[in-house]
Amino acid sequence: MEHKEVIVRFDKVSFKYGDKVILNEATFSVRKKAKMTIMGQNGAGKSTIFKMIMGALKPDKGNIFINESLKIGIAEQMVPRHKLELTILEYFESAFKDKYYGIEKKIHELLDVVHLEVPLDKLVKDLSGGQKSRLLLAYALIQDPDILLLDEPTNNLDIVGISHLILFLMEYKKTVIVISHDADFLNSFTDGVLNLDVHTHKVDQFVGDYYSVVEEIAAEIERQRLVNSRIEKSIKDRFEKVNKLGGKSVAMRKLANKVRTDIQEDRESMVDVRKEDKTIPEFNIPTQHTPGEVMFLNSVEILKDHKPVTKNVEYHLFRGDRLIIKGPNGIGKSTLLKSILAGKGVKMGENVRVGYYSQDFSELDFNDTAFNSMVSVMPEMDKSKIFAAAGRFMLSGEMLENKVESLSDGQKGLLCYARFMLQEPGILIMDEPSNHINFRHLPVIAKAINEYKGVLIIVSHNEEFISQIKIQQELDLEAI
Repeated sequence: MEHKEVIVRFDKVSFKYGDKVILNEATFSVRKKAKMTIMGQNGAGKSTIFKMIMGALKPDKGNIFINESLKIGIAEQMVPRHKLELTILEYFESAFKDKYYGIEKKIHELLDVVHLEVPLDKLVKDLSGGQKSRLLLAYALIQDPDILLLDEPTNNLDIVGISHLILFLMEYKKTVIVISHDADFLNSFTDGVLNLDVHTHKVDQFVGDYYSVVEEIAAEIERQRLVNSRIEKSIKDRFEKVNKLGGKSVAMRKLANKVRTDIQEDRESMVDVRKEDKTIPEFNIPTQHTPGEVMFLNSVEILKDHKPVTKNVEYHLFRGDRLIIKGPNGIGKSTLLKSILAGKGVKMGENVRVGYYSQDFSELDFNDTAFNSMVSVMPEMDKSKIFAAAGRFMLSGEMLENKVESLSDGQKGLLCYARFMLQEPGILIMDEPSNHINFRHLPVIAKAINEYKGVLIIVSHNEEFISQIKIQQELDLEAI
């Protein structure tokens, strides 16, 4: 077996955001040409590790060694907001300090690699979510990286897009490190896992495909619990003996003290059991009372050959109706949802509250605190409801005091669901509502959406997720 050189090494790296510990003496290494997955609960520090590899963050303690001769490229989850107004050409040019001669040819080559066909004068903001995901990968690749970092690369991609990405990564000859919650995607190409524990702030390194590692972690947790269980039983038995020994004589007291010392040593030797990812408890999204017709959708605008085309449709939606909007990446599904929010091509009932889950969290004010973000959607202010909803979605009091921008993307997603609980919407408009969410939470969220009593309009490429929601009507933008 070929022994490849280590090109990234974390040696007892510790890091805090303010008073919050993210990493505690994290140690791991990545070898040349490895295909690694970083897994862990929301807020465990996955994106922090990426920022440290990129040099954007420095450790508080410990050392990071990266081969300085190697170039690093990252495909982030979302296009930075300040680059959304750029054209495709300007966006790629922003990857370089100096002028890149012949960049147009290179861009077309890479857009072909990621199966994206768009004119170079198109604005980045006008791309669909799936197109942006492909663009982010091409942006990383144009830098010709030796280490490719991918942060949730399957978000917004349809089945065809995910298949192309898997094939690309299987054939990619350089080092890849991926953050993703898509288990099937990860299992198809990764050969090692870095598992972050949000409770101990440690990193464990495993070799093998994703599913094998998940099973190995579960088995190790069970072994640790059995060890602790045996020690706890032994401690209990000896406590009973100590109580019986009492203070009947000097010898008995000495023996009792020795047993107490042994018990303390055993307590200290108990294994620090890795806590499994918590799953949010079941919840419901209360529904605003909306008598009669809640919404009438009479026209939609789609994109054909990158040009808008208006089509007449007729969808009368009443309380309890569910409409799924389908179509390939780039046809205008997200644009349609935004136009419905803006009241274009649609008539809504009077004073209907609309809950919105977007791909890029555009509905959230990143400069506001998480607490105020929740207050802003409530019909009536109620602090007890805010803290109760936040607690269900693992948003601590400390998190609520911080700005929304400080939350991880997974935590921003959970914040959106907490807001729905407080908003009590009559209409839910959801654009890829499984994006950014830990896979453990998805069945709970799908159940809550399925039991929601208002009007639901949804776009999702996650077939397993959407199969858990009963849909009555379908709008296929490609077929109209």
